[in-house]
Amino acid sequence: MQNDPNSVLNVDDLLAAYAIGYFPMARERDAKDVVWVLPKDRGVLVLAETHGPKKLMRFLRRAPFDVRVDTAFRTVMEECAEPYPGREETWICDPILDAYTELHEMGIAHSVECWREGRLVGGLYGLTVGGVFCGESMFSRVTNASKVAFLHLCARLKYGGYMLLDAQFHTDHLAQFGVREWPNAQYQDVLRSLIGKQTDFYGADRVLDGASAEAVATWVSQSITQTS
Repeated sequence: MQNDPNSVLNVDDLLAAYAIGYFPMARERDAKDVVWVLPKDRGVLVLAETHGPKKLMRFLRRAPFDVRVDTAFRTVMEECAEPYPGREETWICDPILDAYTELHEMGIAHSVECWREGRLVGGLYGLTVGGVFCGESMFSRVTNASKVAFLHLCARLKYGGYMLLDAQFHTDHLAQFGVREWPNAQYQDVLRSLIGKQTDFYGADRVLDGASAEAVATWVSQSITQTS
């Protein structure tokens, strides 16, 4: 699909914004426009410092899901846009859906998906900006699905030469993986240094081609430091 040329959000503006640290959000699901956000403090994960709680890592190694990449990108976005108790409104509107879908078709935006018995039960999406992966949103329909997707993403990014995951905002939920808060000036400095870095989002697939789900889960767990 092609982004609507009359849309308030086109991919060129989107990529230019990410290159200087901005990202778009809508005020509500039916919004036709977006606001551009530049957090004063940024949630970031230095990928070399990624870690996971012992209980979650044990769950990961059991290979509880069929983890896939880029097979249902727009559906992941739509699931992330669904309301849930405590968050009845979403910041993902149609212009955002369309623009990121176009970025996905360009090979810039990606999804990591957890499937169980043929049903999509969790996942996340984001986009590549040089050596930074900008995480956008995640969802779970069953326990730990988004967390497993996140760990798979981090292992993939580390192998592919990425240095930093931009989580946008720091939360207690993300802190368990090593996400911490940086002032905007620090994030901007690191972003500029990584903007031209060559990365390979699919590098892990060539290594893991034909591997069982259990073998892939073991590979992911070996890339992540376990905490108590």
